[in-house]
Amino acid sequence: MTKGRLADYDVLVLVSLIWFLAKFVRYAFPPLFGPLQATYGISNATVGSAFTGFMIVYALMQFPSGVVADWIGSVRIVTLGVTVAGVGALALVVDSPFPVLVAAMLVIGAGTGVHKTVAVRLIARTYPERTGRALGIHDTLGTFGGVAAPTAVVVFLSAPPVLARALDVLPGADWRAVFLSTALAALALAVTFGLRFRGRLPDDRRERSRPAGANPGIGAYLELLRDVRFGAFVCVSIGVAFANNGLLAFLPLYLSRVSGLSTTTASLLYSLFFWMAFVQLVAGDLSDRVGRFPVLVVTAALASAALLGIVFVPDAGLIALCMLIALFGLGAHGFNPVRGAYLMELLPDRLTGGGLGIFRSLLMGVTALAPSVVGLVVDASSFRVAFGLLAAVLAVATSGAVGLWVTESGTARQT
Repeated sequence: MTKGRLADYDVLVLVSLIWFLAKFVRYAFPPLFGPLQATYGISNATVGSAFTGFMIVYALMQFPSGVVADWIGSVRIVTLGVTVAGVGALALVVDSPFPVLVAAMLVIGAGTGVHKTVAVRLIARTYPERTGRALGIHDTLGTFGGVAAPTAVVVFLSAPPVLARALDVLPGADWRAVFLSTALAALALAVTFGLRFRGRLPDDRRERSRPAGANPGIGAYLELLRDVRFGAFVCVSIGVAFANNGLLAFLPLYLSRVSGLSTTTASLLYSLFFWMAFVQLVAGDLSDRVGRFPVLVVTAALASAALLGIVFVPDAGLIALCMLIALFGLGAHGFNPVRGAYLMELLPDRLTGGGLGIFRSLLMGVTALAPSVVGLVVDASSFRVAFGLLAAVLAVATSGAVGLWVTESGTARQT
């Protein structure tokens, strides 16, 4: 029986491993900026612009990948995405000019960019009774791909793989070993996932059986934006993510300049936020049992209260700051999988992929501005004013979540 239950999670395991790899390769680039500059003789602005290109392509893939998944099924898109990412990583294994590096980064951005939107749709349809738990596992594993990347870069730079040395494909650039390993893992996952699940999952069979001409048009997706609850939930989610992105961009600097901590201590406290990602496992499962909005409201309120504490008592002491950052991490991380689970329930079945793509495009587009807004406010006023603005945004978002919960309950009673 145990073996059977484990077999039920084979989709989740493979999709989550692909997400881990996608986050890993994304967060492997920033620690490699120095080695990349040494290899190609490029400036900070140039390498930063190349990574910006990577992220832009990643963001642009959200909506089209969801639409195409609605047309042909998720399995093909997930398989194609990880294959494209693997090919892009493989292009970085051998010595090549800088434009090839940029082109490969854009290819990797496209390959990894199709995954999350389509994966949430696939997981929700494969585990309809355990969507929150499944998305919690998926998001947690992805988060630790970002945690593992900097450590892996250090390991690869200090001890390149024996395989890479034997193939003599890393002349003078040990950082290429990172992408050799990434490419091999991505291509292995693509083959395994494609062969194991193509045509077997309910999601894939459902799209194949749809009559010709029944695929929804772009107008059907844009019509979602007129739905009041969908639009309101998008705003709530953007508010939470905006505050999260703005805080994380400047938290180490805030802790060192306002709280008076050393750079090392500030960095350690910063990493504490990411270790709180384990809460996603609990939050997702809990939302399956008690409902989405109780968990959404509690996690948003927890993050809001913690951020207010960080703003108003920045000199409360090391232990208090540890607790506040940990609480903020619990709230911010806990919100994410439940957000995805609720969206899959809110969206019409035939529009789930593209609808989620619209949501993620708006979310990523608006929240990408958060670091710039915080930086401008800091330069014009102070860190505390900037973080106070983030706390206000998060408080409004939390109030919006409460309003959606109350109106949902009222609708249910009327029905």
